[in-house]
Amino acid sequence: PKCPHRSLCCHCRSSSLGIALGFLIPPVLVPNVEDVEKLAYHISIMFFMTAGVATALFILVVIVFKEKPPYPPSRAQALIQSQPTEEYSYVQSILRLLRNANFVLLMVTYGLNTGCFYSLSTLLNRMVVHHYPNEEVNAGRIGLTIVLSGMAGALISGLWLDRTKTYKQTTLVVYIMSLVGMIVYTFTLKLGHLWVVFVTAGVLGFFMTGYLPLGFEFAAELTYPESEGTSSGLLNVSAQIFGIAFTISQGQIIDHFGTKAGNLFLCSFLYLGSIMTAFIRADLRRQQANVENEHTVSKSPFSLCCAPAVGSGQTSVSLPSGNGAGPFLITIVAVILFYCPTICPACGEAPCWHVQTGGCNLSFASCWEPLLAYF
Repeated sequence: PKCPHRSLCCHCRSSSLGIALGFLIPPVLVPNVEDVEKLAYHISIMFFMTAGVATALFILVVIVFKEKPPYPPSRAQALIQSQPTEEYSYVQSILRLLRNANFVLLMVTYGLNTGCFYSLSTLLNRMVVHHYPNEEVNAGRIGLTIVLSGMAGALISGLWLDRTKTYKQTTLVVYIMSLVGMIVYTFTLKLGHLWVVFVTAGVLGFFMTGYLPLGFEFAAELTYPESEGTSSGLLNVSAQIFGIAFTISQGQIIDHFGTKAGNLFLCSFLYLGSIMTAFIRADLRRQQANVENEHTVSKSPFSLCCAPAVGSGQTSVSLPSGNGAGPFLITIVAVILFYCPTICPACGEAPCWHVQTGGCNLSFASCWEPLLAYF
């Protein structure tokens, strides 16, 4: 795939969509009524709907999901799959990550930012209703605004990273803007204008929720060639730990000192996270590996037909069809006959024409069969 970390990008987008629905649907299904029996009835309907959706998803996972994709989703996964099974250890991978000082800093700062988001989203209804009574539905809409603006922020941040590769700078700027957004939200929550809360919450969500995929991408750079699943799992563990601690702590602070003090509590940790992010060294190992691989391939005299695959560890050459394909095929055949020796110097096998699967160690028949079948 074009994006070597696409699976985690999809995870961020899908989880954010689920959170957005979680903000929007419950206030509609469970109205604010005084009758306890009616309230229990509406809550039971919401729980049965949730159970139905979860059961349907479970069945789809059992039926549709495969053990692994046909091709590795990233370069790191390709390297892991190329190792003998007995040489890879999940525990050793975690220990190596915990010895990576830059990743540990990122793990803590990611947990601080995401923990603040979890706490804010959990207590959002309570804070909004405190200042704007009987606005439970609008509280859910404010939460929806936070997540949707965050999805837009994540998309824009991803496009910016793809163009500039400035992982640390982008992460730091978004982190600082999350702090600024939290401060503005804190001091405008009680102004008495609900539309102001929508605007400030949207700005806060744009940066705070938009930070989530940045953390995954930055972690993949800092920890290559370790599995992205391991690094992202540790980030999620950190986020859950801080989220639980912040939610409980902020709830207690709101009970005793009010919503402003509770939000300032989160601001202090976002400030700490911004400082810690500045100390992360931009050791972009994945980018360096890509550059070194491209340099090696460009220097090889046999790179037209014998270069190892890059990116996911697999490559595919698509042959054009229809009228006008003749000159292209003649050129390809001429290049193969001219550049490919009897024995490929890269793997010691017969000529490697990587049409269907990349990498060497392919037999003569498997290398040439797709091309001959085309003719």
